[in-house]
Amino acid sequence: MSIGYACLALGLPGSEMKNCRIKNASKEHLLSLIENNLESLDIMIDYNTQHGIKLFRISSDLIPFGSNLAKSLHWEDLYREKLASIACKIKKSRMRVSMHPGQYTVLNSPNEAVAERAIQDLNYHTKVLDCFGLGSEHKIILHLGGKYGNKEHAIKLFISRYRGLSNDVKCRLVLENDDKMFNIEDVLKTASVEGIPVVYDNLHNTVNPADKLYNDFEWIKKCRETWKKEHSPQKIHYSQQHPDKRPGAHSDFIAIDKFLEFYRQLPVTDIDIMLEVKDKNLSALKCINCVTNMGISKLETEWAHYKYCILERSPEHYNSIRKLLNDKSTYPAKQMYQMIEMALQKPIIRGNAINAAQHVWGYFKKKASEYEKKRFEIALQKFELGEIRERSVKNILYTMARKYKEEYLLNSYYFQI
Repeated sequence: MSIGYACLALGLPGSEMKNCRIKNASKEHLLSLIENNLESLDIMIDYNTQHGIKLFRISSDLIPFGSNLAKSLHWEDLYREKLASIACKIKKSRMRVSMHPGQYTVLNSPNEAVAERAIQDLNYHTKVLDCFGLGSEHKIILHLGGKYGNKEHAIKLFISRYRGLSNDVKCRLVLENDDKMFNIEDVLKTASVEGIPVVYDNLHNTVNPADKLYNDFEWIKKCRETWKKEHSPQKIHYSQQHPDKRPGAHSDFIAIDKFLEFYRQLPVTDIDIMLEVKDKNLSALKCINCVTNMGISKLETEWAHYKYCILERSPEHYNSIRKLLNDKSTYPAKQMYQMIEMALQKPIIRGNAINAAQHVWGYFKKKASEYEKKRFEIALQKFELGEIRERSVKNILYTMARKYKEEYLLNSYYFQI
């Protein structure tokens, strides 16, 4: 079983994916963006390998305008060596990657132009995975599209268009239930016609349920029947509802107790779980660390990333976690993350934020120039008086961390959460 995350990594310097508006998409600019994005992907693959993350979704923005403007740039030839290097790392680590075209890739649109663009987009996603030399177990996830006033006709149109896709696309394509139009029963019905694997999304089913007599695990069993041997392990999407946003909105982080309850009820163990959550890799590491004993040193490393985020919210939890990790003979992953979650839900109090900022400043106080010292002191005073926001203070500290190459801080979550 593998647990992974999608597209972006938090607290990982150099991993930012870049894009641009179409009016700025000159050949030179697109090539610079592609070069940046491949380097960012390389950094994320290294990070995943280092942390034992074996499931990852590659951003569709890897090649900006990859299905249209960038098609003529021959990026696959220009960056052949970089692609090969990344591919080697993916294969060596046995990482399973996927891609997920966005909401505008609508294969069953009654508008032929929209449908043709969807086909070109699927060809682009397939090309990316092919350029990495990856087998068909590395999938492309797609929704059925729109209903357009007639669900049955929309399904028939999808099947018709699917049949016209290249075999290279079809061998990678996987269908997923959505939270508005096509529930899991609709998707299973459609997929059965052409033998397409189905990814089950638990939150989508909560918002847009099929038969309410079936629970998550019964639907997972039904979807499992669509995953033949050649499709590789079954894959599902797991997310939790954000408490303050519209139905279907992903939570800021995966609540570990709720995840573990779900995890323990899974009907099979050979299943891959893609987390869809705002804090991306942070929740992936949390879940992996809680279902596998990675050793106390792993928890200490994770705590080092979190510590200043927790200090600015709850000094009490900060001290409790430090005490918890003192016993090196234990592996209190669940307890540590429970306390981290409780702390992260607390509001940032000005005095605590100042205390945390002063701790972070301690990394620079012997290196900083008089100007930098004065600048920080003034910013902290203004923040204390309510004249500026905490983010302004953090921006100064982040600039200092980059200037003085303080990797410990740059890799922390203090600037991200």
